[in-house]
Parts: sequence; C-alpha cells; structure tokens
Amino acid sequence: MLEERIPVATGVGLRVLRWEPDPPSGSSRGVPFVLVHGLASNALVWRGVAGYLAAAGDPVAAVDLRGHGRSDKPDGGYDFATVAEDLRAVVAALGLDRPVLVGQSWGAGVVVETAVRNPEIARGVALVDGNLTDLQDAFGSWEECWARLTPPPSTGLPREKVEAWFAVQHPDWPAEAIQDSLGNFEIREDGTVAPWLSLDHHREIVRAMWDQRVSESWAAVRVPVLILPVDGHDQIRTEAKRAGAETAEKALTAAGVPVRVRWFEGDHDIHAQRPAELAEALLEAERDGLFAGSAS
Repeated sequence: MLEERIPVATGVGLRVLRWEPDPPSGSSRGVPFVLVHGLASNALVWRGVAGYLAAAGDPVAAVDLRGHGRSDKPDGGYDFATVAEDLRAVVAALGLDRPVLVGQSWGAGVVVETAVRNPEIARGVALVDGNLTDLQDAFGSWEECWARLTPPPSTGLPREKVEAWFAVQHPDWPAEAIQDSLGNFEIREDGTVAPWLSLDHHREIVRAMWDQRVSESWAAVRVPVLILPVDGHDQIRTEAKRAGAETAEKALTAAGVPVRVRWFEGDHDIHAQRPAELAEALLEAERDGLFAGSAS
C-alpha cells in the first residue's frame, strides 16, 4: 500500500492510498477501481477489498474525502457537488483510465454525483449499500432526522475502549478491519480519541443527504451501475432498499444504461465485514463486461 497527498482545491489536499496490481501469471486486465468510504469513515477500511482487487490484476486507489481521516478539513464544501469535484480531481491526478468508482453509503451518493457531472471519467459506478433511499422518506422533518442521526459523543474516550466496542459490535469482522476502523479517529498523545470528522461537518453532510432526492438522479446517469445493497435483517430498511433498487433498475434500463443488482446479507459496512465476497462481486461484474457498456 502506497500513500500520497493530492491537492484538489485551494488549501485542500486529500490522502489517497494506492495498491499496485499483482496479477497472477503476469497478466493484468488493468481495470482501475477508486474506492470511496461512507460518512465519518476512512480509506483504510477498504484495505481488504483493495488487496483482493489488486491481486486480481487491477490497480486500486482509496481516498479520505475532505473532513475525513488524514485529509484536510476546510470550513466548507461538504455538499455533494463540491465533494464530487474533489473526487474528479483525484481521478485526474492519479491518471487512471476511466476507473470504476465504488462508493459505500454516503460515498455511493458521491460517486453517482461524480459520474453524472463527469461521465467521461468513469467506466461505471458500484453502490455499496447506499444511494437507494431518501432521508426525507424515513423522517418527518429535518430536526427529527438530525436528532436521530447525530453521532454519539466519542471525544476523550480511551482508544482501547473504542477498539473493544468495534470488536463487540462486529465479532465476525477480520481483525484488520477493526484496526482500520480506528482510522476514523485521531489517536491523541494521551491515548484518547477524537473523530476526524467534526460534528459541524457531519451535520453539513447529513443536511446534504436530507436535501438529496435519490429517485430523481437516475435519469441523469449514463455509465453502467452495479447496485450492491445489504439485507441487515431490519425489515423496514430492507423493504425501502428493495423499492429503491427496483426504481433504480427500471429507470436505468429504460434509459439504456447497463445495470445489475446483487444483494448481500450482513452489516452495512459489508466491505469491512466480507471484503473477499464484495471484491468478487466487483470482479464478476468486470469479467462479465458490465462496465464495458454505456447508455444507448
């Protein structure tokens, strides 16, 4: 894994992790992937998926979006348009040949926004348990939404306590994924943590998600779409995701955009929980030529 910093706007640089392909039998398909984390997460959580993709012969990059991880944390620019422009700048700087943009949760909305605004830079998008439902359909008001989605306070907690919490909440995650999840936090000299994403910036992102109307975005998508929702055994949420996936599939098919839906069972952070399984779904779509298509 290589690490570099890429400037994307005046005074804003993003931490990017890269994995060079290690193809079997010396043969590389060379389809690049750019991996985009969810809200309050970080690029390291993609480490498992990235390793499998690189071993299959594909170059991979993962990014800490603004406000997150080791990237800069400017006062503003947490709307979808600005974050999508950041991602476009990263793809351009990396010199990748039309990568597949893979986004999880909030990151799924970011990659869709990026592809809508810049369809020429991506050969497709993959949406990992994200961009299928609207917050306005789940909550009666913005105030209720923010009250429910405000992150619990964690500043000042001992690192060991946070690590233990991850281990208890996710007993079947690989040990590496638990450690990489600690990258969501600054580990301070006294051994306590503080989230890299400030509460104000967290709120700005949730507000952008509240204002977003997912169902209206599909008409503008012109690159192939791989939809990877997760059934987390919450019936109400899963039914909403199924309805959202059906809406997306119908709209994209009607527009002549190649689309595939592949369900998982497990955690919302399925990329951390089952990296090999998720990577194989991406590779299978690549092998089947999904990302070779385009809108008619």
